[in-house]
Amino acid sequence: MKGTIASKLGEIQINPDVIATYAGTTAIECFGIVGMAKVSYQSGGLVKLLKRESLTKGIMVNIENNEISLDFHVIVAYGVSIQAVADNLIENVRYKVTEYTGMKVKDVNIFVEGVRVID
Repeated sequence: MKGTIASKLGEIQINPDVIATYAGTTAIECFGIVGMAKVSYQSGGLVKLLKRESLTKGIMVNIENNEISLDFHVIVAYGVSIQAVADNLIENVRYKVTEYTGMKVKDVNIFVEGVRVID
């Protein structure tokens, strides 16, 4: 479902893919996030690190009553506090997506799919 913002000049509709792209770009800028992940349940739960062009495949966007819910599947860096990384990601995404869209971010759910050692 598309997000809708009404103004005195008309109505603006935002596609969930636009929100996913912006949220994904915001997420990979956060400390401790290596990247987005795609889980292939057909391959026995194999996790694949997504390239920058495919960020939206690791993010699920759900819009109901003009409130956004985001699910992130991420890979975190080895040696960092997962709790601190998740809290930072939630705060940054919630703030930036709200500013970008003008819509309320209801939920940000983080699914840590893997850990990677960074060289």
